[in-house]
Amino acid sequence: MNPKVDLYLQDGCGRCEFYATPKCKVNNWREELEALRALVLSSGLTEELKWSVPCYTHKGKNVLIVSAFKENCTLSFFKGALLKDPDGLLEKPGENSQASRFLRFRSLQEILDREAVIRSTIKEAIALEEAGKKIVFKKEPEPLPEEFRLRLEEDPALRKAFQGLTPGRQRAYILHFSQAKQAQTRVARIEKSIPKILEGVGLYDDYKC
Repeated sequence: MNPKVDLYLQDGCGRCEFYATPKCKVNNWREELEALRALVLSSGLTEELKWSVPCYTHKGKNVLIVSAFKENCTLSFFKGALLKDPDGLLEKPGENSQASRFLRFRSLQEILDREAVIRSTIKEAIALEEAGKKIVFKKEPEPLPEEFRLRLEEDPALRKAFQGLTPGRQRAYILHFSQAKQAQTRVARIEKSIPKILEGVGLYDDYKC
């Protein structure tokens, strides 16, 4: 176990003003996060903290992350598009997501009921890394910054609104977020832009809140 993840489970990710307060989203899902953590660690993956959330790696390669959101918690696979999904449980973070897929959980019981599926999916994800499998990306505008990808995953309304923007407006927002060197600055830019995105307004369009 990584002590940085212990701190995350105690105080949260630190990306918003609710860090280390009862309002932090981690508090809503602590039991579920601990259950997911135990399942992942039992697979032999290495536990790290990246993008302020628990990240699990295999021989230095990112395999999955565990995240807490307002309405649920998730297990996200970096190469999820290559995973078999016979039950249709894996979801896309966004319509144009080519690699990442996630499993969504809304209760501890749901995790317990799907333990076999979770274990087999993690095992398959590790096997993909062992085999050196890679995602063949189609040409896309700009990759989503991880902070924005997680935010879209958390908020279906925001995801739908962003997908409804023209490609040019989407690219403008992505570049605006990506150009910030610090994660805290990227998060601040994202949060400031959310009202405009929800209104269907571009970054450089005239807009009044």
